[in-house]
Amino acid sequence: MERPSNSDQDPASHPMIKAAANFAANYIAPNAAAWEENRALPTDGVHAAAEAGLCGMLLSTDLGGGGLSKTAMAHVMEELAKADMAYAFAMIVHNNFMNAIATAGTPAQRERYLPAMLSGDCLGAFLLTEPQGGSDAANMTTTARRDNDGWVINGAKAWVSNAATAGLLSVYAQTDAAKGWRGIATFLIEAEQPGVIREATYSMMGAHVLGVGGFRFEDVRVADDAVLLPPGEGFKGAMAGIDLARANVAAMCCGIMANSLDVALAYCAGRQAFGQRLADFQGLQWQLADVATDLHASRLMAYDAIAVIDAGGPAAIPAAHAKKFATRAAQKGVAECMQAMGANGYKHEYPLARHLACAKMANYIDGTTEIQNVVISRDLLRPYD
Repeated sequence: MERPSNSDQDPASHPMIKAAANFAANYIAPNAAAWEENRALPTDGVHAAAEAGLCGMLLSTDLGGGGLSKTAMAHVMEELAKADMAYAFAMIVHNNFMNAIATAGTPAQRERYLPAMLSGDCLGAFLLTEPQGGSDAANMTTTARRDNDGWVINGAKAWVSNAATAGLLSVYAQTDAAKGWRGIATFLIEAEQPGVIREATYSMMGAHVLGVGGFRFEDVRVADDAVLLPPGEGFKGAMAGIDLARANVAAMCCGIMANSLDVALAYCAGRQAFGQRLADFQGLQWQLADVATDLHASRLMAYDAIAVIDAGGPAAIPAAHAKKFATRAAQKGVAECMQAMGANGYKHEYPLARHLACAKMANYIDGTTEIQNVVISRDLLRPYD
């Protein structure tokens, strides 16, 4: 399949991109440091996103969504990440969940859940990873046992984004261990129903706005109408969305690199040392030029992968390359920008420390860097099998 060029979907042509940039600058950026200090994203933070049109971006307009392409949504996420990648990631999780309900759900499920998710009254979360499984997602011990006309769910999930405040959970559970990944189904479970236990959120290096934590399920009973993807389709559904998730992580890494570079450039242009501007020292110029090169390469990889996804092509390899490169580049690039600012770059009055924590987080979410190497090396060696 021929890949469309990035110019085929000019991000500047969609008003949502400019709206997202304004929202990031005027709402997220002034609040992000306080959110991180308080270790929580307040409810009005989700409602504000909904009012700005940032919920349901992939949904068709007849469902109340924005009708955006995946490329356009990635540009939105890059703009949000310039202010705070943790907030942006919370929104991508929510939007992807809504899109899953819109595309795979029944009319009753869409009618029941999408309006509250569109308004920001209900935040969504995916529950795939388990405490003992980590990157081995198919090693699933959460079970769904048939019981008359419904199911009984038992088990535990870990590293759940939006866990602190999510109202609706997409829960992956094993219905028949003998079938391996083919026995995994996906259930829509409301977080406040009996037997669902929301555990304390994690204390991490940063990105606390994302509200990462875990859930336990103790004899949680759901009816058949809670099934989003039946046995045999659940795991395939999770893997089908992973390429888009990885490409979006790469796009968000571009956002934190771009903002870090802007902050460092402005600082170096305005700071004097040894009789001249910091920006006039060739060592600093080249240091920041390297960050700009890595940012450019990361953008090309991220939007190349997303263009393939928008065109319906196989994107596992370009998405793996994009996530692997961009996460490494962001971690190094943000640190270089901090170094260019000297000790002041370490202060919380600048966003770089928050960006650095998110860059490190990006190395883990939606498959570690090592998992990307597994995907890429398997493809490289396939002709020799």
